[in-house]
Amino acid sequence: MAIDTLFDRASSVMTVISFITFVGILWWAFIHNKEADFATAAQLPFDDDEKEHSHG
Repeated sequence: MAIDTLFDRASSVMTVISFITFVGILWWAFIHNKEADFATAAQLPFDDDEKEHSHG
């Protein structure tokens, strides 16, 4: 019986940790002002193309 209680509590703890992690990811991606970083990252594929064409 004690092992069942342990697994039930571990399951509850993992659910809470997973939810906190999910909320943290949402905060990082949407609430925390990352627009400049995302815009820079979005331009990376095009920056490589410009470098290749300017040298060739």
